[in-house]
Amino acid sequence: MFFHNCPACGDRGLSRRGFMAGLAATTAAAALGAPAVHAQGAKTLIDTHHHFYPPSYLQMQKDYESKRNIPPYPGVFDWTPAKAIENMDKNGIRTAVISLASTPGLWFDTGADEAAKIVRVCQDFAAEMRRDHPGRFGIFAPLSMMNVDVTLKEIEYAFDTLKVDGINFQSNYGDKWLGDAMYKPVLEELNKRKAVCYVHPLVAACCGRLSVGAFPAVIEVPHDTTRTVTSLLLSGGFKNYPDIKWIFSHAGGTIPMLAGRIAAFYDNIPKFKELFPNGAMAELAKLHYDTANATSVPAMAALLKLVPVSQVTYGTDWPYFALDQYKDLAKLGLSAADVQAIESGNATRLIPKLKAA
Repeated sequence: MFFHNCPACGDRGLSRRGFMAGLAATTAAAALGAPAVHAQGAKTLIDTHHHFYPPSYLQMQKDYESKRNIPPYPGVFDWTPAKAIENMDKNGIRTAVISLASTPGLWFDTGADEAAKIVRVCQDFAAEMRRDHPGRFGIFAPLSMMNVDVTLKEIEYAFDTLKVDGINFQSNYGDKWLGDAMYKPVLEELNKRKAVCYVHPLVAACCGRLSVGAFPAVIEVPHDTTRTVTSLLLSGGFKNYPDIKWIFSHAGGTIPMLAGRIAAFYDNIPKFKELFPNGAMAELAKLHYDTANATSVPAMAALLKLVPVSQVTYGTDWPYFALDQYKDLAKLGLSAADVQAIESGNATRLIPKLKAA
């Protein structure tokens, strides 16, 4: 409906003429395949990039940032599941698939045993959120990745006991990116399970000072996605584990811009021809990418030249960025069917359980 919201008229300013004109415009837009306009409360979107914070984890993050004089990010330290749902409702998000955020990830200057304890707390808290709010939350379960045997048990617990929707990887763990040989048993297990694996970048320990005066997250976070994608490509991770369904954050970081450069260096080397016989570009085009903080016209143009719309899911990176980034999709000239696919259809294809959520 189209309301005439002048202060004098209040909510009663919806005239019959205005209603009929609005109805006609909506019908015409639908006929032309124009992107749909979301009304508040019309919960249709699925957000595959949505962060959560168990209380004990949040306290550890506070302590970590306080010691380093890192200013608190608005909306993080007052986060609650209730606030998450309130904001989801305001922005038409039916289901958010929750995952841990960026730096420091699971490290907090602790060892493998402590990281494993944090993982269990986070997995169980996510399961409680899903139980307490049916249909509103899916789960990408974090893994500690410091001890492979422990990590395999975390995978078993996450899938077989908690029935999670997929795995939440960091782009690197102690400057070991996901193509590192250490993680071969982990990827083998996830390939057997045909798992969805969502990857969130963080600022690598090696590279935080390369930010040229910007916040490290501005440059280093998207580049770390590119590092881990490239490490998986060149190590044979994508070829050897074809049943893993990958989702990479922020439109793949800088992958859309660097895919051709990667291909130019490696496509004609015999060793790598065995790993991606159809070329690096074809391998990168098989992956899925979310739209979080990447819905600008140039970013989406680059991504959609690399992959079809069917490989793109809606993501927000909330609470770091707003939940209403779907508004930017209307600026891309996509059909209504393509917008719907990004907003929810591609996510439900990857994770069929979300259809019934």
